[in-house]
Amino acid sequence: MMTVMHNSSSRTSSKVAAQSRKEATHERIVEVATRAIRRSGYAGTGVADIMKEAGLTHGGFYAHFASRDALLAEAGDRAGAESVALAAKVAAAAPPGQALQAMLAAYLSPAHIAAIDVGCPVSALGSEMPRQAPEVRRAATIHIKEMIDLFARQLPNWGQPEAHAQAMAMVCAMIGTTILARAVDEPALSEALCAATLAQCPQADK
Repeated sequence: MMTVMHNSSSRTSSKVAAQSRKEATHERIVEVATRAIRRSGYAGTGVADIMKEAGLTHGGFYAHFASRDALLAEAGDRAGAESVALAAKVAAAAPPGQALQAMLAAYLSPAHIAAIDVGCPVSALGSEMPRQAPEVRRAATIHIKEMIDLFARQLPNWGQPEAHAQAMAMVCAMIGTTILARAVDEPALSEALCAATLAQCPQADK
C-alpha cells in the first residue's frame, strides 16, 4: 500500500513539474512575441522567428497555441495590459492634480518615442490593426477602452459623458502624435510634435 502511494505521489509530482515547464515555456513564447509584434509589426512577426528567439523548435508551437492569430492576440493582450498598468502607475505617482499631464508627458517622452519594441502596442501597431483577425482586434479594443477610462477617471467631471469624450480626445491625440513623431526622420520635428500636443492638453486635473 505504501509503495502504491509512493508511486502515485511521484506521478503527481512529475505531472505538476511537466505542467510548470509547459507554463514557463508558454510564458517565454508570449514574452518574445510581445516585443516582436511591436518591433516588426504583425505582418513581420513569424512563428518560426518567435520560436527561434525563444530558444525553441518550430514544431513545438502548436502545443501552446491553436494558431498564429491566437499567439498574436495573447501577445497583444499582454502588451496592452502592460501599457495601461504603466500609465496607471504614472498617474498614481503624480502630484495631486497632475495625473493627466504626467501620463501624457510619459507617453510623449523621448524614451517612449524611441522604445517602440517595449512601448504601447497601439501606437506601434495601430495602422495594422484593421487587417487583423477578430481576436487580435478584440484584445486591442479592450485595452484602448481601459486607457480611455483611466484618463477619464482623472477628470473632475468623471462619470459625465463629456469626461469620456475628453478622455477619448486626449488618448487619440497622444497616440496619433506618437505615430507621427516616430514616422518623421527629423528629431527636432519629432520633439516639436510632442511638445505641441502637450501644450494643448490639461496642465492640471482641475
